[in-house]
Amino acid sequence: MTKRKLTIDDLTKLVSVTQPTLAPNQKAAVFIHTMIDDKENTYQANLWHVDLDSKELTQWTHGKERVSSPSFSADGSKLAFLSTRNEKNQLYVLSTKGGEARKITTFEKGVSSYLWSPCGKKIWFSASLKEGTKFTDEPEKEEKKKPEPVVVDKMKYKMDGVGLLPQDVYKHIGYIDLETEEVTQFTDGNHMYGLQAVSHDGKKIVFNVNRSENQDFEFRQSLYLVDIESKEETAIIEEDGYYGGAVFSKDDSKIAFVGSDASFKNATHTELYVYDIENGIREVLTEGIDAPVGDLVVADHQQGADAPSVVWTNNHHLYFQVSTMGDVRLYAASLEGEMYPATGEDEHVYGYDVADSGEFALVTVSNPTSVGELYVQTIATGERQALTSFNKAFEDEVELVAAEPLMYKGAKDFDVHGWLMKPAGYVEGEKYPLIVEIHGGPHAMFANTFFHELHLLAAQGYGVLYLNPRGSHGYSQQFVDSVRGDYGGDDYQDIMDGLDSVLADHEWIDQSRLGVTGGSYGGFMTNWIVGHTNRFKAAVTQRSISNWISFFGVSDIGYYFNEWQIGADMSDVDKLWNHSPLKYASNVETPLLILHSEKDFRCPIEQAEQLYITLKQMKKETRFVRFPDADHNLSRTGTPSLRYARLQQIVDWFEKYI
Repeated sequence: MTKRKLTIDDLTKLVSVTQPTLAPNQKAAVFIHTMIDDKENTYQANLWHVDLDSKELTQWTHGKERVSSPSFSADGSKLAFLSTRNEKNQLYVLSTKGGEARKITTFEKGVSSYLWSPCGKKIWFSASLKEGTKFTDEPEKEEKKKPEPVVVDKMKYKMDGVGLLPQDVYKHIGYIDLETEEVTQFTDGNHMYGLQAVSHDGKKIVFNVNRSENQDFEFRQSLYLVDIESKEETAIIEEDGYYGGAVFSKDDSKIAFVGSDASFKNATHTELYVYDIENGIREVLTEGIDAPVGDLVVADHQQGADAPSVVWTNNHHLYFQVSTMGDVRLYAASLEGEMYPATGEDEHVYGYDVADSGEFALVTVSNPTSVGELYVQTIATGERQALTSFNKAFEDEVELVAAEPLMYKGAKDFDVHGWLMKPAGYVEGEKYPLIVEIHGGPHAMFANTFFHELHLLAAQGYGVLYLNPRGSHGYSQQFVDSVRGDYGGDDYQDIMDGLDSVLADHEWIDQSRLGVTGGSYGGFMTNWIVGHTNRFKAAVTQRSISNWISFFGVSDIGYYFNEWQIGADMSDVDKLWNHSPLKYASNVETPLLILHSEKDFRCPIEQAEQLYITLKQMKKETRFVRFPDADHNLSRTGTPSLRYARLQQIVDWFEKYI
C-alpha cells in the first residue's frame, strides 16, 4: 500500500504518551494521554490505566482538561493528580477502585507540585502565596479593576510564559489532611521554596530554596534536609548552581539528586549526586560520564514529558536519563560506581519508571519514525513489549522518512554529529532542494526522536539537514561550552562545514535550491547566516535574536545571558554589536521571513521589529508575521491554530522562493 505524505493537520492525529507511573503493587500503572482538541483549539490530557498482566487499557479521566503528575498513595488505594479542570492547576484524589475524583485544593494560585505522605492520610504540596495571606483564604472575587501601575525594583521581574511577575508572591510548602481537609503551612518568609522529597518514614522532607537577599545576581537553588517535627535544617548542598529532583533511598539512608554547578554557567553538565544522611558525605556518581544527566532534546510533539530525575530500587541501584550522541538513554548505576546504559541507541527515552525490584522498567520511547508509545522492558535482557499503540494507525498510513546519521569534521577539527532526511517520495536520479534546520538553546540538542516539522518539510519535497553544532548538549563538556563567547564563529563554521559535507556526498541535492530556518538561538544563527553568505535561496527566522545590545535590557534573561554567552554586557557595546546579526543587515540578499510571538519575553518581539524595519528600509526582500497571545514556546506548546499557521507560513515561504 502506498503511504500518503504527512500534512500540517496530522498534528491533530498524534497522541502524546507520557509520565508512566507504577502502582505500589507493581502490577499496574497509569500514564497521561494528550491530544489536540481542534474544536476547543487547545490540548486535552487525560489519565489512563494499564494492567501489566492483561495489558488492558482503561481511560480514567474524560474531561476537557489537562491532567498531570499522577502519583499513587503508598498502599495503592488512592491516586492523586493535578488538573486544570477549574483553570488553575488544583490537586485531586481518586480511589483506585473507581468513582469520581475528589477536588482537594481550591488555592487562588493553584498547586505547583505535591508528594504523598507515606501514611496516605495527608499530602505535601508546594504552591504560590501572596505575602500576608494564607492558603485557606478565600480567593479574591474577579471584579473589573481600574488599571494600576506596576512598581518594579528587581531585575527578575518578568518571565516568558508568565509575563510580569508579581512582586509580593512567594512559593511555600504545606500539607493537607485528607480527612479533615485542614491545611497547614510549613514554610514562611519571603522566599521561593520547592518541595523535593518526603522520606519513607514520614519524618523528613527535602526542599530547595534561595534565601539570598538580592537574587538578581544569585544563581543558586540550595538543597536542605528538614526534620518535620523540629523544623531543623541540614544543608545537603549550598553552592552556586541549580539542584533538585531529590529522592530518598528505600531505606531513607541516602538522598539522590541532580544538579549543575556554575563552572560553565548554563552550559554546565548536569550530574547525579548521592548524599549520605548519616555521615553528611556527598559524592558525584556520574563523574566518569562526559555527558549531561537528563533530557535535553528539542522537538515539537511530546506534551508534558516530565520524567523523574532519578529512581531508586530496593538494592540501592539508581536509574536516570543521560543525553548522549543524539540519544536519551536510561542509565543504571550502583553506589559502588558501576554504571551502564539500560536502554539502546538511536532512540529517545522521554519518560520512565522502574520497578522496586529493578527487574523491569516502564519506558516511553520515540525515534525519528516512531511517534512514541509506552513499553515494559525487562532490564536484564532489554526485551520490550508495547503496552500502547495509539499512533500505529498514523504510522501505518503516513510515509515517515528515516533520518540518516552523519559525522563530519567541523571547525578546529571537532567531530560534529547530525542527520540527513531525504524528501518523501524520493526517486533515485532526481534533484531535490534542501532545508537546513538549526535548534535553539544553544545548549540543547536535536535527537533520535519524532519531529513533526522535519517530516512536514520532507513531505513538501525537501531534503532536511539538522545538525548539533558546538554548543549542543549530548557530547562533551568542552563541546557544549565552546560556543560561549564565539556566537557566529566556529558554530557558524560547523553548520557550513556540515552543509558542504552533505553536498559533496549526496548528488541528489540541488545546490542552487537551499533554505535555512531555526528558532531562538537557531533564529539568531539564521539571521547571522543570511548576513554572512548568499548561498541560501530563502530563510525563515523564528523567535530570533538580532541585536544583543537591546536584548540585554528587554529579555527576561538578557542582563546575565549576554555576559554568560557573548562575554559582554553594556560596558562593552562594541562586542555586543559585533555579534549582532543586525550589524550585517546590509549584506542580506536572501529573502527572509520573520516569525515572532507577541508575548515572547525570552526573545522579545522588538528583536524581530528592528530586523524587519531595517531590512525594509534597505529595500530587502522580507516579510514579518506576528503571532498574538503566543510566547517563546509557540512551535511546541502554543495554541494549536497558531501552530498550524506558523507551519503554513514556513511551507509557503520556501515554496515561493525555493
